Order: sequence, then structure tokens, then C-alpha cells
Amino acid sequence: MNRSILIPALLATLSLVACDKPTVVTVPVPVAVPGPAGPAGPSGSPGETGYQGNQGEMGSPGETGKTGDSTTVIVAPPAPSGQTN
Repeated sequence: MNRSILIPALLATLSLVACDKPTVVTVPVPVAVPGPAGPAGPSGSPGETGYQGNQGEMGSPGETGKTGDSTTVIVAPPAPSGQTN
């Protein structure tokens, strides 16, 4: 029984070793190296002046507010949480 397992194992090993492995060739990518800076170009023309808009009109002041009546509103603070009555 040991020989029946040994023979297929040897054949599998030999078949894997006999396979031709393709060679992977990596082509280097050329890297662009910047050269020296050239002379400065001519300056551009100045831009146009933007639209200034119209002057707004002065409005009349608002009226004085009316006085309230003599009603008093009392707001009670909420009961503290966690306490029961």
C-alpha cells in the first residue's frame, strides 16, 4: 500500500518540475526629467473694471413699536428628572 501512494506522488512531483515556467520580462518605463526653467513670458494685459452697481435710496425710518398690555406670563422651570412626587 505504501508503494501505491509513493508512485503517484513521484509522478506528480516530476510532472510539476518538468513544466516550463515562462520568463517575465519587465520593461522599464522612461521617466521624464525636467530641464532648466526658461525665461519668463510677457505679462498679460490688465483686466477690465467690474460693474460698480447703483447707489441705493435712503428709506424712511420705521415706526416706533406699540407698548404691550399689562399681561404677565410666568414660565415655571421643569421638574428635575429622576425624582417622583
